Amino acid sequence: MGSTQGIPQPMFHVLDAMDAPHGGRILRLRLQSGEAPSIGELRCARLRAVSPDGHSAIVNVKGFAVFGGRPSGSRLARTGRVDLLVERAVSGPAVGARWEVRLA
Repeated sequence: MGSTQGIPQPMFHVLDAMDAPHGGRILRLRLQSGEAPSIGELRCARLRAVSPDGHSAIVNVKGFAVFGGRPSGSRLARTGRVDLLVERAVSGPAVGARWEVRLA
């Protein structure tokens, strides 16, 4: 999902990142700019993450962490927050807190 017809691509800020119990990492994201994507767009998406010091990593979304209940498009649009279960970095270091994430 790129920037088309002046619609900015959504950019998320990583609030917290932790290793998942059965592999992968859990990323707690908050929408920083752009319009919230649909849950379908995030499902199985590829994300590009950039650290505060400029390092980057590519991760694949495996699913959703459901700490606060089932994720939905309306909740994402209302709160701007979503918890994703991602595979470890396809390339680059492990994604951590304060990184910026965009759909790749």
